[in-house]
Amino acid sequence: MTTVDAGRAMARRKSVSGWSGRTIVAVVVAIFVLFFVIPIVWLLLATTKSAHGLIVDNPFLPGSIDNLAANWNQLFGFQDGAVTAWVGNSALYALGALVITLIASIPAGYAMALTEFRLRRPLLVLTLIVMLIPNTALVLPIFLELNVVGLIGSPLSVILPMSFFPFGVYLTYIYFSTSVPRDLLAAARLDGCGELQVFTRVALPLAAPVVALVAFFSFVQSWNNFFLPFVMLPSSEGYPVQVGLTSLLASTPAFNPSSAGTLSVQLPTLALATVISVLPVLIVFLFAQRFLVAGMTAGGTKE
Repeated sequence: MTTVDAGRAMARRKSVSGWSGRTIVAVVVAIFVLFFVIPIVWLLLATTKSAHGLIVDNPFLPGSIDNLAANWNQLFGFQDGAVTAWVGNSALYALGALVITLIASIPAGYAMALTEFRLRRPLLVLTLIVMLIPNTALVLPIFLELNVVGLIGSPLSVILPMSFFPFGVYLTYIYFSTSVPRDLLAAARLDGCGELQVFTRVALPLAAPVVALVAFFSFVQSWNNFFLPFVMLPSSEGYPVQVGLTSLLASTPAFNPSSAGTLSVQLPTLALATVISVLPVLIVFLFAQRFLVAGMTAGGTKE
């Protein structure tokens, strides 16, 4: 066999090996995509079916607009419009916590990254330690503290704890440490700007990507929070939608046979409630994805 023939045979083997590797990767990715996509497709189609049709019809064939309208009416007629109140409560808690989070996290990250003060490093280490503590482990001490000041059952009992967002402080710290030139801040100080002006006029406009990133993560965490509102709010009138879903679940005969009756919730209605509960997060993500990508890549290079 000549050298040319040997080279061609080796190239063929490499080509076959490369195609085999890509085929395996494609099959694995396709399996994972189907694993996640099939339940979502089923959930969306379930909202268009009747309770009987959901059981006997093909699970991947759509139902009808009439069934969707009936499920919608049943959902928003549940407990005299409780679902509307739950969605409004979720928006109040998430947006209230978001505003306080941005007011606290962005200046805190800036201060730890670009200013010098006593106990700066221990404070950063403490922020990292708190990030590692599960949120559920903090619910009991937070409950005892808020109970002392008489806030249990009020919106502040949910908003204030959810505003505590050390991950946002750390994200901001990383961004300001890596993406904002210190020379630019020093030039602003030479021009006569005080520290507050340097932050608001120079650093903050440059930090728009990380502000969007912190805002998104804060909103998602607050909107999806279940355990904290469940503990802090004794009345269903103050429930966010994630906690309210438990009331719908308890009124569904498929999960709670004792709930069968005129006020029971059917499975397609429960599926519709699930879709509505995640829809705001999806909408926020679709509108903010450009800023999210910029925020996640902004701190990837040093100045």
